[in-house]
Amino acid sequence: MAETTSPAQNWRETAPGWLGEPWPANLTRADDGAMMLAGQRLDDLATEVGTPAYLVDENDFKGRARAYRDAFTQAFEAIGTKVALFYAGKANLNKTLARWAAQESFGIDTTSSGELTTALAAGVPGERIALHGNNKSREELEQAIAAGVGHIIVDSLPEIELVAEVAAAAGKSQPVLVRVTTGVHAGGHEYISTAHEDQKFGLSVNPAPGESESAAMTAVLKVLEQPSLELLGLHSHIGSQILDSAGFKAAAQALVKLAADIYRRRSVAIKELDLGGGFGIAYLPGQTSLDPRAAAYTIAGAVGDACHALGIPVPKIAFEPGRSLIGGAGITLYSVGTIKQVSVKAKDGTVFPRLYVSVDGGMSDNMRPMLYEAEYHAELANRVSDAPPVLARIVGKHCESGDILIRSIKLPGDIKRGDLIAVAATGAYGRSMASNYNMIPRPPVVAVNESGATVLVRRETVADILGLDQG
Repeated sequence: MAETTSPAQNWRETAPGWLGEPWPANLTRADDGAMMLAGQRLDDLATEVGTPAYLVDENDFKGRARAYRDAFTQAFEAIGTKVALFYAGKANLNKTLARWAAQESFGIDTTSSGELTTALAAGVPGERIALHGNNKSREELEQAIAAGVGHIIVDSLPEIELVAEVAAAAGKSQPVLVRVTTGVHAGGHEYISTAHEDQKFGLSVNPAPGESESAAMTAVLKVLEQPSLELLGLHSHIGSQILDSAGFKAAAQALVKLAADIYRRRSVAIKELDLGGGFGIAYLPGQTSLDPRAAAYTIAGAVGDACHALGIPVPKIAFEPGRSLIGGAGITLYSVGTIKQVSVKAKDGTVFPRLYVSVDGGMSDNMRPMLYEAEYHAELANRVSDAPPVLARIVGKHCESGDILIRSIKLPGDIKRGDLIAVAATGAYGRSMASNYNMIPRPPVVAVNESGATVLVRRETVADILGLDQG
């Protein structure tokens, strides 16, 4: 099947004045210049819920989920198979987000007892939940198997034995997928490319030097030997923040080849291929999120062609989008505090000024700039300004010189204490990676729609933190 050339499916039913990517679909400015999310003024929300705060455009999240569901369902129906979609809870998970995803026909992909418990508490049936992880504990496996989790992704040979043991003790036959590393890796930073072989995830499809059998095939054969395990399928995840479908095509072809090898050797048909997630979004002006429709038809074409060439039925296909649903739907709202100008000497000897703009959050609510050198975009949220722009650096309030949210950005020269700054595309991995560094409580998660704002996760307090202290 040839790649689609259709235009991007527009899931954004935008209000007049939408600011465009990387902002949420319902982010506009009022006549006086104040930012509005789904018709709610951000300065009013700052008064209501405080800052810093994670704000989620509810209808944007749901719109992105529908766009992925419809595009992938239609693309894979066109090659005669079905698709299963799991929201990757590691991106950002609470009970409400899990329910929203489930309402749009998504399962939930989890990686810990905490995420699994949250999905179950949201009312997601166990059979629509997946459990990942390179080092699952016995307790996590016991919880998952007791809950009837439909997908356990096994990540190593010893884990196969552990899952089989726990399932046998529970008197159950547990469906599992074997996570493989295809050698195809994509994405932004080295730390988020997950399909190269020198890393902790998965089992290689390529035999090691001096070996005739790949670790992936050895794992598959081991699963087939366990009476308490059912080999459901194969799993691959090639990385994160991927803006090109080529890597998914190559990974799909590698999985289909392994599935064909398994059928030839054991006459066992693989029922499901899970190609993971990693679909990228826009973080900066001028960038464009991966088009779900184009990606779906490109990957479906590769799967269909590979299965036809190797003479095997097309299995069910699964995906795990996370960032691509919640990342662009979220922003973080900060209040400006200390402003300080410094003189910077360039490599050529010239000296120029830089404005340090400190906000009331930082690395405790968004670790990605420090961890991945991730770049973000921000703007004044409470007003617009005609003041000439100046070179600025947005920094947090933590006791680290590396506590830098945005390393280089132009901001109005009249920015002052008390102004509000909104940082775009922070819906994914802000809250889920947040910490209490310097004993700072984590911000709330607030859903916003045309009816108002609803606190999904309340703001932590110092009392919450001290409540754990047994001294």
